[in-house]
Amino acid sequence: MILQSLVKYYEILANDEDSNIPKLGYGKVNVSYAVNLSLEGEPLNIIPLKISAQRGKKMVEIPQSMEVPEQEKKAGIGAKSNFLCENASYVFGVDNKGKPERAKACFEAFKQLHLQILKDVNNATAQAVVNYVSRWDVDHALEHPALAEYLDEILSGANFVFKINGGEFVHQNPEIRQAWETYKSNLDNTNTMQCLVTGQESPIARLHPSIKGVRGAQSVGGSLVSFNERAYESYGREKEQGLNAPVSEYATFAYTTVLNYLLADSAHKLNLGDATIVFWAESPKKIYQDFMTLYLNGGTVNNGENLVQDEAAAREIKSVFEKIKQGKPIGDLSDIFDQETNFYILAISPNAARLAVRFFFANFFGEFVKKVGRHYEDLRIEKQYPTEPDIFSLWRVLNETVSPMSKDKAASPLLAGAVLKAIITGTQYPAGLYNSIMLRIKAEKEISYYKASIIKAYLSRNTKEFKEVLTMALNEQSENSAYILGRLFAVLEKAQLDANPGISATIKDRYFTSACATPSSVFPVLLRLTQHHISKADYGHTSDRRIGDLLEKMDIANNPFPANLSLEQQGVFILGYYHQRNAFYQKNNKKSEAKE
Repeated sequence: MILQSLVKYYEILANDEDSNIPKLGYGKVNVSYAVNLSLEGEPLNIIPLKISAQRGKKMVEIPQSMEVPEQEKKAGIGAKSNFLCENASYVFGVDNKGKPERAKACFEAFKQLHLQILKDVNNATAQAVVNYVSRWDVDHALEHPALAEYLDEILSGANFVFKINGGEFVHQNPEIRQAWETYKSNLDNTNTMQCLVTGQESPIARLHPSIKGVRGAQSVGGSLVSFNERAYESYGREKEQGLNAPVSEYATFAYTTVLNYLLADSAHKLNLGDATIVFWAESPKKIYQDFMTLYLNGGTVNNGENLVQDEAAAREIKSVFEKIKQGKPIGDLSDIFDQETNFYILAISPNAARLAVRFFFANFFGEFVKKVGRHYEDLRIEKQYPTEPDIFSLWRVLNETVSPMSKDKAASPLLAGAVLKAIITGTQYPAGLYNSIMLRIKAEKEISYYKASIIKAYLSRNTKEFKEVLTMALNEQSENSAYILGRLFAVLEKAQLDANPGISATIKDRYFTSACATPSSVFPVLLRLTQHHISKADYGHTSDRRIGDLLEKMDIANNPFPANLSLEQQGVFILGYYHQRNAFYQKNNKKSEAKE
């Protein structure tokens, strides 16, 4: 299903005139330099091809992505050259690894490949390359003046292409491209089987090209399909790699090319835990990806910097978020979207030289929009401060599970994946999310807007017995004992603050955890302490009245304080505390606005 979806998307992009996806036999490679040759094949100089790019707050020089002849899968220790795009070991026969004999073998493989492919190409560009590989002196390569200026970069492993007299790139010459395509089509491949992806009898790829761009994976890339141990191989397929799961050369090229294309697009991929997430629609239009990138990130990407280009997608996101903010149903999107377009979300994690699929989901685009929208609706709660966002990203949710004192700020990879799966499938949130938030609250003694939102969302989706208190703001009519106890604790804290303005530590710092878990052991003590605070405060009678109202609502004479609260009830306690404390804050805000 995954490979079939990727192949189909490749074909959609390949048939789109505006797409720059590589065609069959070619691939995107990061290239740093061009070797500028004369028509006689003499290196004139090295031309830098790096481009400037924004990385965080800095501008850095990075290699340029270019479409070049398809790269070989280099397995093992033998010299195996690519055509017209290689590193210094192959192009010049030199390296900094202390293995001169291997570097010479690499150049010899480079030379023989180019002589074989270009032997029948009768033009000056091809002849210049033939002259170069035939005349280049490997033994004195490092002494050549053309290499002197960039010698360190040359030995660093950067990729090189060729130019002729500072003009045409050799790999873009039409006759040379034709020679390459003829060579590729004539390669011997006797392994013809039924392809598991296309269902057709086709030549089967023994090795699959590497997938690059997965965070944490090896720089050379990793494989989705590979077999290198007897334990993984089928009977009669020993040491035959990809023949254990036959995928045609065409399907292999298509799925690896389009997956590398998706992973190279930093504006349309997400990093979550140890997983790199890409998504695509069965459409050549980028607007579906633009919308989903913004949607999953709460409206922004890359730490607040919006890289998404489609203004229509941004307007649609603004409209959807405004509806969520107002508590209205999302409804249908505008006509620029086909909500029944198939949409796919794929998460990949590194696993040594291989890649592991963390999860893969397929659904209609409109269904994914509704599922993610429900997540944002579940999170809705009254803000603590006006500057806080109405909608916040999944990254912000996961960040609340991590200790602010921790050196590693990344959330658990397993938790991150489980939370995203719950969001995009509309299923229950993982218990690990709720438990992590409760642990952070008890450790930090602070209930932020974000943590309260997560507790409300978890209880809304995972339980059915607390609906009356899972509201945006304070529900004064609720008779839920845990909720009332949370409200009571907030009132007691307010009484202490009124009696001691500017106090640095309140009853929350000492008693909150135990009051939340075992109310009967704490509240009698707090109520006695509060009488002292009430007597000192200017408006102590107000706090006294509030306390009396809450105790009456609980009918404390007939229903003593509970000995303990379950973990879910503790979450309700926290919401009661948050709502009541926020109600005090909102009243102060309104008073300030009235004075102004």
